[in-house]
Amino acid sequence: MRAPAESLSQPAEGRSGDMMSLDNKPLYTGGCQCGAVRFRIEGALGDASVCHCRMCQKASGNFYAALVSVRDAKLEWTRGEPKRFQSSNYAFRGFCPDCGTPLTFEAPDGMALAIGAFDEPAEIAPRIQWGIEAKLPYVDGIPALPGAETITDEEASSYLAHLVSYQHPDHDTETWPLKGRT
Repeated sequence: MRAPAESLSQPAEGRSGDMMSLDNKPLYTGGCQCGAVRFRIEGALGDASVCHCRMCQKASGNFYAALVSVRDAKLEWTRGEPKRFQSSNYAFRGFCPDCGTPLTFEAPDGMALAIGAFDEPAEIAPRIQWGIEAKLPYVDGIPALPGAETITDEEASSYLAHLVSYQHPDHDTETWPLKGRT
C-alpha cells in the first residue's frame, strides 16, 4: 500500500545544516568509492526511500537500494560522470565507470542518488520502503544479529593494521588520486 502523498513530499530529514549555499540553500556532496565521479547538490533533497525490488537488488548488488530524489535540486557532476546502463524500458542506472559504485536511478520523472554515495549519508534517513513483495526474508532480522566493532575484534584489528585504503575520502578533493599513489 502506498503512503499518502503528503508524507512523501517532505524533504529528507536529518540535515545538520552546516553546508549552505550563498543563497541559503542546503549543499550536499558525494561520489563513488574511487573518486573518479563526484557530485554536488544545491537545494532540498526529496523523498528518501529503500526499494527491495529484484531490479534494485541487482543494480545495487545488495539487499535493497537506498535512494534519495534530487528531482527539485540542482545536481552538478564535479568530477567525471556516471556510465549508464538501461535496466528497463523506464529506467537507467548510473555507476562509476572505474570502480563500479552504484550512483543513480534515472527515470523520466527525475533522478535519485544512492544514499551511500553521499559524503554524509547518516543525514539522509529513508522514510518509506518500496517493493516489499521482493524483500529478502532475513533483512528484518539483521539488527538482531550479534554485532562487533571491527577495531576491537582481535583478528580484524590485526588485518586492519596492515590495510592501506585507496578509497576517496568523504569530502571534496582538488585532485584524486593523490600524487605518488596508483
